[in-house]
Formats: sequence, C-alpha cells, structure tokens
Amino acid sequence: MATDYRKITMDGLWDNNPALVQLLGLCPLLAVTGSVVNAIGLGIASTLVLLGSNLTVSAFRKFVPDSVRLPIFVMIIASFVTAIELVMKAFTYELYLILGIFIPLIVTNCAIMGRADAFACKNPVKESLLDGLMMGVGFTAVLVVLGAMREVLGSGTLFSDMNLLFGSIADGWKITLVEDYTGFLFAILPPGAFVGMGFLIALKNIIDSRMEARRAESAPDQGAPRERVRVTG
Repeated sequence: MATDYRKITMDGLWDNNPALVQLLGLCPLLAVTGSVVNAIGLGIASTLVLLGSNLTVSAFRKFVPDSVRLPIFVMIIASFVTAIELVMKAFTYELYLILGIFIPLIVTNCAIMGRADAFACKNPVKESLLDGLMMGVGFTAVLVVLGAMREVLGSGTLFSDMNLLFGSIADGWKITLVEDYTGFLFAILPPGAFVGMGFLIALKNIIDSRMEARRAESAPDQGAPRERVRVTG
C-alpha cells in the first residue's frame, strides 16, 4: 500500500494537531507561552525530541518486545530531552532558565509518547520522521500563535527578547505595538492562556465546519431522485 504523505502532513498540521485536536501537551503549552520567544524555544525543543524519538523507535521497532515497549520509549525520549537540555544550557542559557522545568518535562509530554506508540513503532523510518516533523511543526505553530496573542495583549509588544534564542542578530526584532502600554495582566497569567487556547480551538472548529459545508455543497447530490425521462408517446 502506497504511503499517503499528504495525509501524514495534514494530520500533523491540522486534522490531528496534537494541541488543537488531541489536546496533548497542554501543560507546557499554557505555562510558557507568555511570549513568542518562549513559544519558539519550547516548540523547537519538542520538535527535535519528536524527530529523534520517532526515528529511533521506528528503526528499532522490530527488536523491542511488547512487554517492555513503553519503558524503552520513555528512556529513548528522556535521552533526547537530556541532549536538548544540555545544548540549551550551552547556547541559550537565559532562555533555558526562563523555560525552567518545562524542558525536562518534555519527557512526560503525551504528544511525544503518543506518536512513538501510535505511529513510529508501526511504520518505517521515512514515514515516522515525516510524522514527527509535522506533529512538531503543528504543535510549534499553536505555541507561537498563542504566545503572540498573549504577548500582544499582555505587553503590547511582539518578538521581544528574541536575542535569547537567536543571539545579537535579533536585537532589533522587537515590535512595540502600543507605546506606554500599562499591560493586561490576565493575558500573561495561566487563566489567560486557557481562554486564548479556547478561542483557537473554537476558531479551528468553525473553519472545519465551513470547509465541510463547502465540500457538501460542491459534491453531487447522490441521494436525490433523478427525474424519469419519458421516451414513449
């Protein structure tokens, strides 16, 4: 059977998005998305762990007994998280301190464990890598959108402190949308993250409903009775 790469891509980005549809990994998503830089940092780390764990699980799937499958998956994921943590300590230490416990907690992210158990252990390496990449990009996109919403509402800025991740080249990336903005504390606090996430999920549901309605309108009506043509006098 031919692999449907388009379906794998759309599942990760939209149809089965880990944050908007599966509702997995919400703890770090809601906790650290107070700004875009935090969202990008956590998103990149999660995506790299997804890629590494999917690759490893898929490559060794035929050698792992079912009885110890989950413990081995946890060890694989923990190894990649430790590597990412060490890299962040070395190159983006200030951002690592801001993200804090949520970097090592990637080990417990159900989205990563779920892809290892539901997809990578059942599919070849190429498909598993694509699945990990698309799930990671979809998760990161939700992080960034939510982080942008909260940063704009909470601080009146966008792309502030991007130098924590990209270095001195990003010193001038900050956009001040509102001068002398006093801030909207609710948007920065966890309750604001819940509300923002609710709006994103509602928006996705609205878009899906409208797309489904358009497909239904454009599809031929197979159930309608056809008018009989009279051929006799």
